[in-house]
Amino acid sequence: MKIVVTGSIAYDYLMSFPGKFTDSLVADQLHTVSLSFLVDSLNRQRGGTAPNIAYTLALLGGNPTVMATAGQDFGDYRTWLESHGVDTGAIVEIEDDFCASFFVNTDQAQNQIASFYTGAMAHAGRLSFAKHAADADLAIISPNAPDAMGNYAAECRQLGIPFIYDPSQQAARFSGDELLHGLEGAHMLTVNEYEHQLIQEKTGLNEDQILQKVGILLVTLASEGARLVIDGEEIRVPAVPPEAITDPTGAGDAFRAGLMRGMQLGLPWEVAGRMGSLAATYVLEQMGPQNHHYTPQDFMARFRQHFDDDGVLDVLLVD
Repeated sequence: MKIVVTGSIAYDYLMSFPGKFTDSLVADQLHTVSLSFLVDSLNRQRGGTAPNIAYTLALLGGNPTVMATAGQDFGDYRTWLESHGVDTGAIVEIEDDFCASFFVNTDQAQNQIASFYTGAMAHAGRLSFAKHAADADLAIISPNAPDAMGNYAAECRQLGIPFIYDPSQQAARFSGDELLHGLEGAHMLTVNEYEHQLIQEKTGLNEDQILQKVGILLVTLASEGARLVIDGEEIRVPAVPPEAITDPTGAGDAFRAGLMRGMQLGLPWEVAGRMGSLAATYVLEQMGPQNHHYTPQDFMARFRQHFDDDGVLDVLLVD
């Protein structure tokens, strides 16, 4: 199964605030907020939803292809991805722009305030599956330029490519109609709990009605794990306790990657979901979304410290 990952390619600027954002909010003044947070640290990391997902997929042996646009500053990043098993042949560099930039400040309660500069990502709508990835067996449409996300969903439906719709941060920007366009016919919808509620409010659909439009629903629940809804049945996915929480950026991307690798291998949904849960935990323990390292053997051994897979994960070692 060839997996094609679409989404942003960005550099992340990760900041740490030694307090809680909520302590600076005045309840009756939320209509006129003007705040500045003095941070303790700043780290520049490789990021963007597409490489984040692809990196973890590659660690697990998934051989993913990324289809996205990047800027003139992408050279070293391309080399990094290729050295870890990611196919970058469908990444197009825009010569007169830079990669997108993601600025995020995280407080002690793991709340985040973020801003995003589009950069070369604004050109993603120029790409098409027909030209760059017509042989895709499964695609994920993760946060990207809004027109690109809409185009990709329509093209996947037209070409018969099963796709995972992952609006994530873009759920706040999209209108109800734009979200409905992305949902229609998706093989799976992946969101966190807040985004799930937001989509319901914007589209006017309840969960049952959303499930009439998508095949499968994944809702991640942070420290509570996640839930998968498939054919009317709900599977609860436990969280894997981290050894330490360093930074949450990219954990959701890793969850999707672990789940997709399980799907690629044809594993039971309970196992695939738990692969996502463990993959997310590895990211929580590091600063940045692509600084975790493990072999399939390492991953399998840690998985079995928490879950019983009845031996099916042995396929990670022979695939």
